[in-house]
Amino acid sequence: MQMSACIDEVALWMQSNRLQLNTEKTEILWCATNRRQHLIPRTPTSIGDDYITFAASVRDLGIYIDSDVSMKSHVSWTVSTSFAALRQIRSIRHCVPRQALLSLVMSLVLSQVDYGNATLAGVPAYAISRLQSALNAAAHLAFSLRKYDSVTLLLQQLHCLKVKQRIEYKLAVFVYRCLHGLAPPYLANDLRRVADLGMRRRLRSASTHALVVPLSRLSTVGNRAFPVAAARVWNSLPDFVMASTSRPCSSDT
Repeated sequence: MQMSACIDEVALWMQSNRLQLNTEKTEILWCATNRRQHLIPRTPTSIGDDYITFAASVRDLGIYIDSDVSMKSHVSWTVSTSFAALRQIRSIRHCVPRQALLSLVMSLVLSQVDYGNATLAGVPAYAISRLQSALNAAAHLAFSLRKYDSVTLLLQQLHCLKVKQRIEYKLAVFVYRCLHGLAPPYLANDLRRVADLGMRRRLRSASTHALVVPLSRLSTVGNRAFPVAAARVWNSLPDFVMASTSRPCSSDT
């Protein structure tokens, strides 16, 4: 009943805005937890005179979103694209100098791993490991290492964070921008400082730069929401970092 009402509202909104539905380019994603996936309808639904099929995953701005919000499709696509780029770079690695090889790896692989990585906050460890394998393979290629050689020191020399740390860094940058008026309101309005709470103004915590961590009902999904994940990353930073009024420029942002 609720789903039918939502679909009717979409059809009415499109009609009132003089928009025509293109069934070949339209997909419907109904999100639910993994335990409720069996409740999602699989048969096509009608919007006006057209029928649209429910999709298991959709792509929005280059980011793949699954119906269970697990981001498995995005991780798989990122890993596949990264290794495809590495295979192409490997075919010319003897024809270009080391610095050019490093630039290719950074631009074609590292940028791919970083794109939209803030949406991967809180994903399972195996997903992070898959992305890290692409980053490790890129380091092996850039420095002509053998398969089982360690890349930890090389990543440190390159000032290249691991995948999990890169995600946390991106979230921290987003929080900084939100707190300094450099982010869209739909992100900034979801963050609240502990010091701004009326009940805390006379307490020692009134001088802190920490953020309020909202309560979430589902740890698998709710804890990954931006207000929760971003606030936890921000609160884990040293106080002098949270109090900073400027940040150094970086290509990772």
